[in-house]
Amino acid sequence: MGSIIVASPKLENAKKISETLKSHGAQRIEVCTTGAAILEAVHQLDSGIVICTRSFKDMYCAEILASLPEYFTMLLITSEEGIEQCPDGVEFITMPFKVSELLGAVNKLTLELEQRIRRERSAKPKKRNREEQEWIDKAKAVLMEKKDMTEPEAFRYIQKCSMDNCTNMVETAQMILTLYAD
Repeated sequence: MGSIIVASPKLENAKKISETLKSHGAQRIEVCTTGAAILEAVHQLDSGIVICTRSFKDMYCAEILASLPEYFTMLLITSEEGIEQCPDGVEFITMPFKVSELLGAVNKLTLELEQRIRRERSAKPKKRNREEQEWIDKAKAVLMEKKDMTEPEAFRYIQKCSMDNCTNMVETAQMILTLYAD
């Protein structure tokens, strides 16, 4: 389990949930009693789950949800009557709840969050260092000169050859430079 913030206007309720999670393996848990404290806690963490009730003295859960950083999600603990007041897209459990319901919801949200983080981080292209970029730029220049390509065409050609040959773009650029060496 990742970072978890457990929040309830009643400190004893938040502590009970926190102790339950700790007894089942959770390690990084913050306990809060106000919306402001939740937002302060999330800004000190990279990612995690906010487990909270619908309202606090200073904020409602929808306001907290709207202020959560990118890699945070919310698990709302609510009454049966409060379900229709839950913000869209928020996972919730109803009171009274079983420990297994709480743990199941937390595990589900943790898994979804980890997958989203992994997917988004792997989708970002790796930054090339200056030397690697120079190889690619030289290969593009050679293709533009020898094959009469535009710069975008040359880049796309290197990219396609790289994918077709299962090599990275720098290796492909080096091969092109070798092939067209005078």
